[in-house]
Amino acid sequence: MNYLDAINTFVHENLHPLEPILLQQGFEAVAQLEDLRQEVKALGLWTPHLPPHFGGMGLSLHDFARVSEALGRSPLGHYTFNCAAPDIGNMELLHAHGNAEQQARWLQPLAAGAIRSCFAMTEPEHAGSNPVWMSTTAQRDGDDYVIDGHKWFTTAAEGAAFAVVMAVTNPDDPKPHHRASQIIVPLDTPGFSCVRNISLMGERGSGWLSHGEVRFDGCRVPIANRLGAEGHGFALAQERLGPGRIHHCMRWIGICERAFDLMCRYAVTRELAPGRPIAAQQVVQHWIADSRRHRRRAPARARRRG
Repeated sequence: MNYLDAINTFVHENLHPLEPILLQQGFEAVAQLEDLRQEVKALGLWTPHLPPHFGGMGLSLHDFARVSEALGRSPLGHYTFNCAAPDIGNMELLHAHGNAEQQARWLQPLAAGAIRSCFAMTEPEHAGSNPVWMSTTAQRDGDDYVIDGHKWFTTAAEGAAFAVVMAVTNPDDPKPHHRASQIIVPLDTPGFSCVRNISLMGERGSGWLSHGEVRFDGCRVPIANRLGAEGHGFALAQERLGPGRIHHCMRWIGICERAFDLMCRYAVTRELAPGRPIAAQQVVQHWIADSRRHRRRAPARARRRG
């Protein structure tokens, strides 16, 4: 059995049965997850995007994309295998641009699943998630940055150990793309506050499945917490976003495949009358065929656009 078969089997046998608890009681009620994460480690399937010396599988972006599709078949998949957003993006940033001290303090425990993280860029005062249009500032004061600003849709802020914060450090640079930096902020730093979990479609969520509104009021951290060079925040954000687009697209393909399977199963088990499933209706057959046809055409359209 190859690793994709093993992952598909694990998701089907261990995660699908837990989804009613997640949907009815919330993320924190799924008590079995920590034991299942240890099982994933024992199977050698943990943190598939990182190299082996960080405890991962060392998969290429192409191979991890297939894993992301398989894990996308359950909302618990990526978390259980320690490759869920926003942690995966922060791990990739720290792996590529973190120094030895930053990797030891933040990447190692993140890769081990001992802590969680978040990424703070989007601001309520500005429309969209524009990395060159922000009001949050990080001003130098001796060997520290003092951060002031307001962020929201900071996914998984509740319970996270640290945030990677996009803040303006070079406001007078003539190039807008060179004004911001990325700074690691431990969330127990005085001046940081999680205001609330934002309600999305009537659901506030909790823990990893939440989107926080957060504030930085005179939040002081060492300059040594900066990722990369000063003013390189935009470039790092784009580097983080590149593989993230692939992760998320493949996850949604997995979600779509799961939905398609559920639709087909319902069509052959739900009866209009005794002995007559709704799948016998020609219009239902057309709907199912159209769904599959559009799914098959999507990769071809993507290749043409590329």
